[in-house]
Amino acid sequence: MTALARIIAARIRATGPITLADYMEICLLHPRHGYYATRDPFGAAGDFTTAPEIHQMFGELCGLALAQAWMDQGSPAPVTLAEPGPGRGTLMADMLRAIRVAPGMADAAQVALIEASPHLRRMQQARLGHVQHLDSVEELPDNPLFLMANEFFDALPVRQYQHTDDGWAERMIGLSDEGLQFGLGLPVDLPRPGKPGDVVEECPAAVAITETIARRIAARGGAAIFVDYGGWNGYGDTFQALRNHAPEDPLANPGEADLTAHVDFAPLAAAAIRAGAVASAPVPQGDWLLSLGAAQRAERLAAAGDGGAMAALRRLTHPEEMGHLFKAMAIWPKGAPPVPGFAALRLHADHA
Repeated sequence: MTALARIIAARIRATGPITLADYMEICLLHPRHGYYATRDPFGAAGDFTTAPEIHQMFGELCGLALAQAWMDQGSPAPVTLAEPGPGRGTLMADMLRAIRVAPGMADAAQVALIEASPHLRRMQQARLGHVQHLDSVEELPDNPLFLMANEFFDALPVRQYQHTDDGWAERMIGLSDEGLQFGLGLPVDLPRPGKPGDVVEECPAAVAITETIARRIAARGGAAIFVDYGGWNGYGDTFQALRNHAPEDPLANPGEADLTAHVDFAPLAAAAIRAGAVASAPVPQGDWLLSLGAAQRAERLAAAGDGGAMAALRRLTHPEEMGHLFKAMAIWPKGAPPVPGFAALRLHADHA
């Protein structure tokens, strides 16, 4: 049993079963034993590899999309260029290099990183030099906001509900003789249709964060792009643990594995529209990158001697790789042109 498992078990003995959201938050962010507080989880030596770590073209194309949105909105200055959950700082470094093609944007951009892990903050500082670190999106400067979030929402705590013969009940984590185990709490009033055995997930933190970002963009201008794996109004248990690039029981080694769940983009789009901004439907990552010129960029890099460019293009865009599992969604102000590669979602705020 890990040190964090003992801490969680003691809490359950003292106060009763905990929600899945509580479990995820403890496992990922405990200040001493939490997953992100104790390690570099990225790359071949870590537990997973994100798109920016696969190849520079991903971050370059993200930066160019935000740069075009900046020019389409009149090249405001100053602006905040922000990233929540910025990992090693690889994506931001690639975006900063790419936005230099937009005259004046690099000078106008003030970089802000939203990062909870002191360990990762040090890595980002070493990679990027002096940047502003924030604890939450609420602390972002009151400027036009251009924000990129890649594999950020999937790590936010989710709550799970399972449909029984008596309706919906929240899935909880308690104790058995073998250790941590799932169980069901009391019935809850969940306004979703379902049949016995169905599982749905909700991520209140993702909705609140999206609404904060969208409200800023609606009021001050800017754009946000979210890229993550997930779908639209989905059903099913997507909670998972990844360790050494392989799945494992998410209750087996608290604090030692990455915990994630698929992102439901529907409530995020609804939150953005409620906040007064325009939202897109999610589009497959591969389609979005190809619409931005990923194939042409890979060919140019390959011709210049980048031997991994074409393999990276396939991994990022092919339907059997990351191309369809991962989706991209954008937010922009009313009256502004769409962010490149996206179209406005026809969803009314009163139905959100």
